[in-house]
Amino acid sequence: MIETNVPPQVVITGAAGALGRAVVQHFLDQGARVALIDHRMEHLVNAFPGLDNSQHLLIEADVTAVPAMADAAQRILTAFRHVDALIHIAGGFEMGEPVHALSRAAWDRMMNLNAWSFVAVTQALVPSMIERKAGSVVAVTAKTAARGIASMAAYIASKSALQRLVEASAAELAPHGIHVNSIAPSVLDTPANRQAMPDANPDGWVSTAVAARTIGFLASASAAALHGQHLALDA
Repeated sequence: MIETNVPPQVVITGAAGALGRAVVQHFLDQGARVALIDHRMEHLVNAFPGLDNSQHLLIEADVTAVPAMADAAQRILTAFRHVDALIHIAGGFEMGEPVHALSRAAWDRMMNLNAWSFVAVTQALVPSMIERKAGSVVAVTAKTAARGIASMAAYIASKSALQRLVEASAAELAPHGIHVNSIAPSVLDTPANRQAMPDANPDGWVSTAVAARTIGFLASASAAALHGQHLALDA
């Protein structure tokens, strides 16, 4: 969990995305030291000009690749010595074929981005939290993970798998003083979602600022009694 008397040290994956940028700003406003991970360095540099300095880190890494995440973790722990919170936002969404026509490529793509990435990222950074017997992990799942929807089978299955991984990890890590939870938004109000759904009414969508504040809560000492929970977010 984040200690309230010292600046938190926070790792954020998918940092250059719309939600990632809001979460980064939330923690920067708290005075946090941040390590930002994205799959393209140019995305990080464009999103956070001037942030790559002796205090913060910008890291290009594939969150689905164990070796890449091990290298990223080594860089982070060498610079930070420890991590208070791991915020795993990186993932992916796509509509797809019906179940009877689902391709293995689409299945693997969603499972790698949304479920396996959680394994690779936590595998790299959680052992250091176990050593300190402190820390928090927050993932981004989805409200739709609760039930199947036509043409979204692979995506929903992957987010449901992520929720089960969060729950299992929470049970495993609670004895070590680490709490693991997720936010489960309905639809986030992002430029990409507005472009993909131009005829939808965004008034009922969840703002990235609200989602960021909820993630901040889950990463804080105030959420120390929450383990394996998925906070559903609706506007």
